[in-house]
Amino acid sequence: MTESNLFSDGSDSRRSGAPLAVRMRPVDLSEVVGQEQVLGPQSPLGRMLRPRDGLVTKSSLVLWGPPGTGKTTLANLVASATGDRFVELSAVTAGVKDVRAVIESAKRELEMSGRGTVLFVDEVHRFSKTQQDALLPSVENGWVTLVAATTENPSFSVIAPLLSRSLLVPLESVSEEDLRTVVVRAISDDRGLNSRVEVEPEAIDQIVRVSGGDVRRALTVLEAAAGARADGAVVGIADVESAVAHAVPRYDRDGDQHYDVTSALIKSVRGSDVDAALHYLARMVVAGEDPRFIARRLVILASEDIGMADPTALQTAVAAMQAVSFIGLPEARITLAQAVVHLSLAPKSNRAYLAIGAAIADVEAGKIGLVPAPLRDGSVASSRATGAGQGYQYPHDREQGIVAFQYAPEAVAQSRYYVPSEHGAEKRWGEMANKIRNALGRD
Repeated sequence: MTESNLFSDGSDSRRSGAPLAVRMRPVDLSEVVGQEQVLGPQSPLGRMLRPRDGLVTKSSLVLWGPPGTGKTTLANLVASATGDRFVELSAVTAGVKDVRAVIESAKRELEMSGRGTVLFVDEVHRFSKTQQDALLPSVENGWVTLVAATTENPSFSVIAPLLSRSLLVPLESVSEEDLRTVVVRAISDDRGLNSRVEVEPEAIDQIVRVSGGDVRRALTVLEAAAGARADGAVVGIADVESAVAHAVPRYDRDGDQHYDVTSALIKSVRGSDVDAALHYLARMVVAGEDPRFIARRLVILASEDIGMADPTALQTAVAAMQAVSFIGLPEARITLAQAVVHLSLAPKSNRAYLAIGAAIADVEAGKIGLVPAPLRDGSVASSRATGAGQGYQYPHDREQGIVAFQYAPEAVAQSRYYVPSEHGAEKRWGEMANKIRNALGRD
């Protein structure tokens, strides 16, 4: 694979044949919309992008946020502010050899001209630990200013030594108001559509709605909708819907639809209606909901609403959550569907949920009491002198593996928090719980 396939200096990024999203990429800080929380004059990134009195601040960055929130743009602006050259490395196709080649090129540039290099690594979470390790010397020695972009939580996807040497910058989805500003600008700007078509306000609203806070997607949809129209034509909602190739459901990830559809999914699974549950899952997936959010809710549901009626439900949900973090969409939809089907069809029980709620209520009401002396830690002499650990009987020394003993403090000795149902596997677990309580002398 040639070097040009792996990284570029962005010199032709605004050529006339480039996609609209590339042509409209901000050339300076004044054109950036959104991300005010990290671009303020007093913020670390804001100070980097606004050199004062000839003083240039350089710091490696990890940009963390959803797609289309300006990570590539900010990397370009860092290079402009520092006067360094900009090199983009593809984490999807590059290997350790390619990383080292870029670093060697940066070192030569620094030695020969004194000019630094901003190395932009998109989707850095796709790099293995070895590949990320290969970046460390260049960051440590200042051979490059690394700008690493990721849509995954850096705490899990970026190695700790690289994180400790970088400034973490969390980015947010672009608001609908800011997204509309970008679309309107692209319609009239000479780098964009140059006013060759008119776009109905309703069509702009539709573009904003289907883009889900993703600037790149908004401009891609706009370009596709306008591309089928001759100069002077009017672009309407039908053109936008044709451009996105399918109807996108009304779903605002920060609004009522988010909460309503999420609630409907959980209640459908709890109600054992697998078809309704799959419908709401599909709506969330098509609308661009974070699959990790869906998976987390399913993990909670597996314990809250199924529990010991089918203990394997939690295993399925946790496995789905882990798999989703590995593969992402669109493939993650299959894993989520499997989890939804299992959880919907599983027998239901909320008895574990009720049990911990009752136990917490007693604790908060002051029903605590002293830990029985035999159960206290008697590992040191001073504790043993107070009776800690004395009289403890090891259950494994008994044939049944159970010692008749009052383990709970006196205040709650007669409390029964776990009251099993007779649904699914919990009937068997309930029978076991009763036998054990009898053996403990708690009948």
